[in-house]
Amino acid sequence: MFARSWFRRPADHAVEIPSPRDEVHQGNGSARITPQPNSVSAGMISQPFTADHDSHVDASHESTNGSEVSDLLHEREQIVDRIKHLRASTDAYASEFVEQILDFAHRVKTSDLHLQPTANGLEVRFRSDGVLHRLGEFPAGASSSVVSRLKVLSSLLTYRSDVPQEGRIDSSPRPGGNASSATNTTEIRVSTYPTLHGERAVLRFFGHGNQYRHLSDLGHSAEVTESLTDCLAETSGAMIICGPAGSGKSTTLYAALRHLVQETSGSRNLMSLEDPIEVPLDGVSQSQVNAAAGFTLQAGLRSLLRQDPEVIMVGEIRDPETASIAIQASLTGQLMLTSFHADSTVVAVSRLLDLGLEPYLLRSSVIGICCQRLLRKLCHCAVESRDSTDHFGLPIEWCRKPLGCDDCNETGYRGRVIASEFLSLRDAGHAAEILDTKDSRTAYRIAVDAGMKSIWECATDLVREGVTSPAEVRRVLGVTMRI
Repeated sequence: MFARSWFRRPADHAVEIPSPRDEVHQGNGSARITPQPNSVSAGMISQPFTADHDSHVDASHESTNGSEVSDLLHEREQIVDRIKHLRASTDAYASEFVEQILDFAHRVKTSDLHLQPTANGLEVRFRSDGVLHRLGEFPAGASSSVVSRLKVLSSLLTYRSDVPQEGRIDSSPRPGGNASSATNTTEIRVSTYPTLHGERAVLRFFGHGNQYRHLSDLGHSAEVTESLTDCLAETSGAMIICGPAGSGKSTTLYAALRHLVQETSGSRNLMSLEDPIEVPLDGVSQSQVNAAAGFTLQAGLRSLLRQDPEVIMVGEIRDPETASIAIQASLTGQLMLTSFHADSTVVAVSRLLDLGLEPYLLRSSVIGICCQRLLRKLCHCAVESRDSTDHFGLPIEWCRKPLGCDDCNETGYRGRVIASEFLSLRDAGHAAEILDTKDSRTAYRIAVDAGMKSIWECATDLVREGVTSPAEVRRVLGVTMRI
């Protein structure tokens, strides 16, 4: 009745959370979970799923080959039916539930799974091509917690449900398994958050197979790819990748690191500080933040600077202290790569200034900012339109609009494509003019007049080429055009 599991299966015995003597960040006591030996969930973690060439990456673009994309409606019906047959009153319910939803995520190549506790159970939603869909509401389990099971798999503290936690599910290959699977497994990032009715969990899936591993694979324009490559050739300065959550920032950062590994062949010391580590990379010394043990992003970054790094990747700038340390590091002979939440390159500059960084520091340290978004690609069933009402105000003469067919599950879209812009701050005159301008819209116009191709212009070109639709551009980029 159950689908094939895709995790490593340890010995069928109790899983014990280490006591305070074993891990400094654990609280008093230990938690113990004893799976049913004769159930599907015994040990639960079985062989890892080995992704094919079309594994999606970091909420990024999926395959558009119809023969390799699962029928979403059929898979939804199947998973709902399977979960309904689980017995919520048993201890094995949580393990079986988790196995089913992870197998479903693999089959439909979703980028995110949301598990939201409600007054009556657990609501599950999943993201496909950037759009959130409801899977259903299911029993939370009388004697077992689905979220707790996920916390065990991702090495989080099961006895702390009052604070947010982040971790990752280790999907490394089994000893003696196929060596090539080490580069094709799917990494899963787990984030928990306390809510009114219990802990909410969000799972993000990061495939690192043969797609989207390198800068040339990501789909950036030739100009943006060249700008990114030029920045990576520098020995100091900060390169920032910005965009909202789910825009593929991590994918671009990891592709940049792979580029450096390949180009330097071990001649440069590459180090990263992440919260958490999303994708393991050979050739990079990766560290994960552990705030409970005192290893915070700020403390880790200070100590990391004494490890003789030449390239530093900080997963994300989140606060003034991290921003200050990262920018100072980029001024002392290290190349700094990081991500930042902002909806345009110019807004990223404004937000960094709001964090308390002085304009002269940004002018001296930041060499480039890339902002990116992911737009859904039209299915082959799309139809041409010259009706101006379908253009949504874009400066175009014609477009293709979604229709819907069996291949795209009646959505009109299949897969995604990247739209991006790159702001170079190497020109002192333009950098000073942008940094000294208080209004972000005026600063954006200055950047465009100085030669930056805006993300709106990039998206409009994709519409002109028939790759995406005006409606999708408006959905992702908003109503107000900034060109």
